[in-house]
Amino acid sequence: MPPPRPRIPEATVARLAVYLRVLAGLADGGRRNVSSGELASAAGVNPAGLRKDLSHLGPCGVRGVGYEVATLRDRIARVLGVEQSRPCVLVGIGNLGTALADYAGFGSRGFRFVGLFDAAPERVGRRIGGQPVRPVAELDEVVAATAATIGVIATPADVAQSVCDRLTAAGVRSILNFAPVALTAPAGVDVRQVDLSVELQVLAFLGQQRGATATTVEVTA
Repeated sequence: MPPPRPRIPEATVARLAVYLRVLAGLADGGRRNVSSGELASAAGVNPAGLRKDLSHLGPCGVRGVGYEVATLRDRIARVLGVEQSRPCVLVGIGNLGTALADYAGFGSRGFRFVGLFDAAPERVGRRIGGQPVRPVAELDEVVAATAATIGVIATPADVAQSVCDRLTAAGVRSILNFAPVALTAPAGVDVRQVDLSVELQVLAFLGQQRGATATTVEVTA
């Protein structure tokens, strides 16, 4: 039996997902081959970093030819498990939650919402993306019935931790948190934080820094 392949670092996994998105777009556009330089540029990384990331997949490209788009796309998809349909639940059907629930692109990447939940009575019963919004009281039942292992939190910050606790108690082992608060989860539960306000603040700072640099260069000149 061959030895197990070394674990792929989390940062590399995140970049593989970006490469997959780029390759899917190239394939849809009819491209057959792509060089490491082209793929790296489209993904926003340097070619050396790209080649190091892809080395975790085994031999992929041909020197002087590059990568066969469809083959590399399919290999990354297998590694990331995109071929499997992964059931997810979403808690919090405000503006952001509604947009996430109604986004058709998740299905093509192997994710499907099997349960939408909200605590507000006026939201319960609505249908979004083909799914009815259910009361939070039904969360445990739906997770058990669908074997959902991924939970998405799009609630206000003050209730996000309690929702996290409920998801993990129901058996969810992976959580994507859009609420602007750090969550505490039990060992064995992976939590990914997406704080849109922080990302905007980083962009604002970078823009301010870029403007300050340009002003300094102009004055010096």
